[in-house]
Amino acid sequence: MRAANLPGVLPWSGTSGSFTLHDLTPALLIGSIVLLVSVAAVRLSLKSGLPSLLIYLGIGLAIGEAGPFIQIRFDSNELTQVLGYAALILILSEGGLSTKWEGVRHSVAPAAVLSTVGVITSVAVVAVAARFILHFDWNTALLVGAILSSTDAAAVFSVLRRVPLPRRITGMLEAESGFNDAPVVILVTALAVRSANPAEAEGWLTLALKAVVELGVGAAIGLAVGWAGGQFMRRAASGSSGLFSIGVVALTVLAYAAAASVHASGFIACYLAALVLGNLRLPHGPAVLGLSTALGWLAQIGLFVLLGLLASPEKMGDQLVRAIVIGLVLLLFARPLSVFLSVSPFRLGWRDQVFLSWAGLRGAVPVVLATVPLTLGAKNVDWIFELVFVLVVIFTIVQAPTLPWVAQRLGIVEDYRSLDLSVEATPLEELRAELIQVTVGPASRLHGVEIFELRLPEGANVTLVVRGGKGFVPENNAVIRRGDQLLIVATAEVRSRAEKRVRSVSQHGRLAGWRDGSGKK
Repeated sequence: MRAANLPGVLPWSGTSGSFTLHDLTPALLIGSIVLLVSVAAVRLSLKSGLPSLLIYLGIGLAIGEAGPFIQIRFDSNELTQVLGYAALILILSEGGLSTKWEGVRHSVAPAAVLSTVGVITSVAVVAVAARFILHFDWNTALLVGAILSSTDAAAVFSVLRRVPLPRRITGMLEAESGFNDAPVVILVTALAVRSANPAEAEGWLTLALKAVVELGVGAAIGLAVGWAGGQFMRRAASGSSGLFSIGVVALTVLAYAAAASVHASGFIACYLAALVLGNLRLPHGPAVLGLSTALGWLAQIGLFVLLGLLASPEKMGDQLVRAIVIGLVLLLFARPLSVFLSVSPFRLGWRDQVFLSWAGLRGAVPVVLATVPLTLGAKNVDWIFELVFVLVVIFTIVQAPTLPWVAQRLGIVEDYRSLDLSVEATPLEELRAELIQVTVGPASRLHGVEIFELRLPEGANVTLVVRGGKGFVPENNAVIRRGDQLLIVATAEVRSRAEKRVRSVSQHGRLAGWRDGSGKK
């Protein structure tokens, strides 16, 4: 089959290189098929234990120039970097909007240290190994270490979604993946510029101060845009949940653009703005989360397929040995040491540290960052994209399927989180009230509890129980059963307390909080 050409890289039709209406139909045909296959691939991902990113990369390779199917020719590092950054903005936005502050607040400090001290440690260890084992020059060795130092939340949580880990672990992984992109992007860009123009390179102390300023200013802009934008959206709330959701997502993009326009870190600004917006209890919360999640999935699919298109299978074999050597150093030395130095002061147990070390999956971010030195003209690194690509694929295959097993062997799985207790809150702005929907899992200790034994705070009450597809208004002595769905109405002021109380009873049973009779321990 003759190779098709993507616009902007090689001519799609004719010699002008322009994208015309004639080109739209095949582009839509290919794009829609890829999306449908990617959606169907999620089921395969769940069954195999492999992150869906590997399947999306495989789709990209299959329809690429060397693949057996459509054979699309694509070789633009610049376009990949631009689209990759755009996708990362949407992925960070979804991560921030879906992260609950209560779940990560105790993990912010160790995650921040892991995203800075841990990154530096990882870069140093990988660079030393690359210098003395593979004989890279120092700048190239540091560049490889920096590119590989960022973990990927999408890869980790696509595997751990069904593993009942302690909140301290999931919160730390969430926060780390949101924080570490920003310093890593700064470091990779600085090292790539140093490699491209050694005479114009800035000193290490200058670079360190510049990074601190960029991160600080970016964080301040993100927090400000998130808070001010939330107040604006609350006052300008539209009756259309769809329009409101678009406005919230646009604010996270605005935070990135505002920070980047003053040469601050746009990624940290985007993530923090989304984190603030996601915890302001804005109207249309479920709709906002639904849109951001959909955009995040779309960004992931498009990004990984694009990276698969850019990769050159014929060049990967040459990088196999290098990728395995660097990957082993990263997995067995760099990541464990960075975790130990970063979280030990926070008295995290050795089991948690071992799991954090094994759960440091690499994904889209390192592969996207591998295009940075190529676009900036760094010398003698034309092989770096294939090296990173091969390393990410091999070690994702090694680590991802074993993560649930490692968690079980380390004994850090929490039984009560396997109860499948799900809680969703929907704000009713005009009434200053909220609806809390509770699904009782098959092993939840809510089973057998009578409604009055929940001891919900004043201002909250169970108003409906759905059992076997039929709903009824419960009496105080109605008994909760497995599989029930409870609808709790609560005032905005006590919603959080009511939700905590339900979770507490689900975990500890009817005697939870018996000492003070208030539902609190």
